[in-house]
Amino acid sequence: MSFFTELKRRNVLRVGIAYAVVAWLLLQVSDTLVPALHLPEWLHSAVAFLLILGFPIALVFAWAFELTPEGLKKEKDVDRTKSITDLTGRKLDYAIISVLVLALVYFAFDKFILDPSRDSELVNATTEAVIEQASESLDAENFDRSIAVLPFVNMSDDSSNEYFSDGLSEELLNLLAKIPELRVISRSSAFSYKGKNMILADVARELNVAHILEGSVRKSGNRVRITAQLIEARSDTHMWSDTYDRTLDDIFVIQDEIALSVVQQLKGMLLGEAVPKATTTDPQAYTLFLQSRHLGSRYTKEATEQAEALLKQVLSIDPTFAPAWRDLGGIYLRQEDFGRPLNESRELAEAAFQQALSIDPGYAPAYASMSLLARAKFDFVTADQYLQQALQLNTGTAYPLDAAASLMRTFGRFDKSIDLALKSISLDPVQASQYANLGYSYYYGQHLDEAASSFRKALSLGPKRFRAHFYVGRVMLAQGDLQEALVEMQKEPGEMYRLSGLAMVHHSLEDAEASNHALAELIDKYGEVAAFQIAEVHAFRGDNDEAFEWLQKAHDAQDGGLAVLLGNPMFTNLTSDSRYIAFVEKLGLLPYLQEMN
Repeated sequence: MSFFTELKRRNVLRVGIAYAVVAWLLLQVSDTLVPALHLPEWLHSAVAFLLILGFPIALVFAWAFELTPEGLKKEKDVDRTKSITDLTGRKLDYAIISVLVLALVYFAFDKFILDPSRDSELVNATTEAVIEQASESLDAENFDRSIAVLPFVNMSDDSSNEYFSDGLSEELLNLLAKIPELRVISRSSAFSYKGKNMILADVARELNVAHILEGSVRKSGNRVRITAQLIEARSDTHMWSDTYDRTLDDIFVIQDEIALSVVQQLKGMLLGEAVPKATTTDPQAYTLFLQSRHLGSRYTKEATEQAEALLKQVLSIDPTFAPAWRDLGGIYLRQEDFGRPLNESRELAEAAFQQALSIDPGYAPAYASMSLLARAKFDFVTADQYLQQALQLNTGTAYPLDAAASLMRTFGRFDKSIDLALKSISLDPVQASQYANLGYSYYYGQHLDEAASSFRKALSLGPKRFRAHFYVGRVMLAQGDLQEALVEMQKEPGEMYRLSGLAMVHHSLEDAEASNHALAELIDKYGEVAAFQIAEVHAFRGDNDEAFEWLQKAHDAQDGGLAVLLGNPMFTNLTSDSRYIAFVEKLGLLPYLQEMN
């Protein structure tokens, strides 16, 4: 009798198979339960070690012993004529089949129920880790060179003077942001803590900064009392504080003194010696300027018109104040949303931005504004040139980085766009718009899981944000999860985007009637302003002729959506059409399309 035959007769092979299947099942259960029950990680390794150790022992045991009606006996003591190894073998076969069925059930449960949620959690955790790493300024040693300027508290008897305390805080923030070695958290993130009674250490941790500059302002007529203090957040210690009792004539001197004091306190960490100086103007003009910014932040037609009138008063007093010219240009552009003719608003804006640059050729915000204006006109080469100038002059604020990320998406340079968006988040870490911007870059760069995670983060910070649900729906559509895509599109608060998304999802669900209904409503209600979105729907549905017709309408209307034409998955059906190449060339994007290919 051969050795292999004897192994089979003694059921050694069956015992080995049964042991292996049971061991695999135990390892899978251990892999699930150990993290779920927060048990030590070494426990899973111990289970694996014991199971491996037990395998040869089980084989030796099966060879040396036999199960008989009288119990377990040594194999050499069993009469071969009375052996029941065949019966034991059949029982082992049934046991193996039962365990295999159980393993198959567990595998299905793990694959189709546990795995998706685990993958989702892993992607979310990974994306959060990447974003958190970016918010740590991409370099641990730069942490000590970071600061947030919180909105100074208005201590005046007149609450309407709040514009002055807010404006002073913003000007100090902008002044410090000009220091290349210093990472300064943007206004939008810093001002999100306004009016909140929070522990400074918690604020610093959320913003990921080492230092906090805070203070108060009391204004009465032409006199101000400004108190400022610099705090080292980790130890909650005051590094410096001072009080300034001055007239408004000295307001810029005060700003310079505060900035100088901050730099002197951090001089061991900062490499440069030069301290930026505040842009000065007439005190009355400056007061009006701060009022205009306070009104402009409200984003209503009435407030915008009042801000325009105030800025014109500022410039009648001091026509050489570059920040007022830049803000006036921004007001002109915003008035497109309130009915001002497009060509008129853009011509006025360009003249204002150019005036700001003629006064101060080193004024970075004006270059960034000119870049956005050139992009809106489809002059992408000029937009890039202006943006590079803005970045060279000032990389310490999120605004130019945010604009650069958007422009890189226009050029189809999605990896660069992602990098810039992450850097922007490091300067503005608690704003929904920053995570939405990152989501766009991930989406067009085909990093779909990361895109969904970024958009959901944006929604957690701004639950009513336009387009976030719409883009989560687009991600789900690209991943083939049509029901989830439908749910997300239905949640979108912006009707124009909701109708666009529903038209595409219903098409994928093969519900032509619902798709046509949503598209017809989109055209009826928003045909004048949503030419690009309508073109997306037609292109996605394969209506190529209609898609090109609406793309031309978008071009004629200078629709900003055309800035995300390259790499847009909604236009995949058009890319092999010669008309697509011709249209891309008309936009001036053909060199960038060739670069992508």
